[in-house]
Amino acid sequence: MSPTELDHLVPMDFKNVVQVPDSHTWLDSPCINNSCSIDESVPLIDLEDPQAVEKIKMACENWGVFQVTNHGIPMELLAQIEHQARRFFDLTREEKLLTLRSPDSPNGYGIIPISRTFNTLMWMEGFTLSGSPLELARRVWPNDYSPFCTVIEDYQEQMMGLAVKITSLIFKSLGLSGEDVEWFDLKSTEAFFHLNSYPRCPDPTRALGMVPHTDSSLITLLYQSSTNRGLQVYGPNLKWVDVEPISNAIVVNVSDLLQIYSNDQFKSVVHRAIVSEAQHRISVVYFFGPKIDVNISSSPKLIKDGDFPIYRPVSWKEYREIKGVHFDKALEVVRFNSVVVENANVLTSGNEAPLDGGKVEALEA
Repeated sequence: MSPTELDHLVPMDFKNVVQVPDSHTWLDSPCINNSCSIDESVPLIDLEDPQAVEKIKMACENWGVFQVTNHGIPMELLAQIEHQARRFFDLTREEKLLTLRSPDSPNGYGIIPISRTFNTLMWMEGFTLSGSPLELARRVWPNDYSPFCTVIEDYQEQMMGLAVKITSLIFKSLGLSGEDVEWFDLKSTEAFFHLNSYPRCPDPTRALGMVPHTDSSLITLLYQSSTNRGLQVYGPNLKWVDVEPISNAIVVNVSDLLQIYSNDQFKSVVHRAIVSEAQHRISVVYFFGPKIDVNISSSPKLIKDGDFPIYRPVSWKEYREIKGVHFDKALEVVRFNSVVVENANVLTSGNEAPLDGGKVEALEA
């Protein structure tokens, strides 16, 4: 493995850092310096509200993101998943590296793959799973892997049920029935599970936890620790808005495949993560979509008379490869008629590395 591959695979030893090194400095980047709004908040929707479907539609159209309560995920499980995430990230660097993913795999510990798009690194470390955690957990807890595995597997099962429920409500808000979405049922969906760690940072004004981006999935479900703010979305007022941590809420992001399927009626949300000097923040992310090789295109039911589909058919697998190469221009690449991508000024950091056109797995967070 080359030194360059290692640089974009192995996280820095954050526990022993006393200042932000040049490799992680985003000082002059619009990613970190854009203004933030304190006048708006992300919609909060009670899933037991009789008007939940209508509120979801408004949130998807205006924000591309909302938080949900009364979602059915036990509070105890949310506390347990955060505990297990902290348990993993509190391991020594040497122990965590026992689960280091390879350059051609999304599974395991390391810097998230989209970091390869940039010369500057982000102040975070991640752990990704696309299946059972058993093999990786045994490497670091050979005699005590069961608690980690049990919680992760329980959480994945609960999130799959919630993702199907929320996606069904989203389709209902678009006026679509189950028959209209023939590719969507429990057996024809796929998901990726991801843990994010944003360690304490000696100077948050110089570092960035996650660059502005959209997710490639259909929807993304995110649970964030309630210790402090960190997740921000680019709101309808064209300013960054804090996603307030709510202990019993799950964040729902509209992602790129849903924008494609809705024919731009719903827009995927641009979001980023900032870091804190005082708190080590954790987020647990569940990327949900169709089977990886199923083609998705604009729904015929959502194309009005005289209009045309905006996007060509594309599978999640192909789209992730496109996004790995083109990043914020990925949606433009799959448009029938290429147009300037909205929010491009937000997604452009000034720190991009030259793209080589090669395949990159684009798992976001």
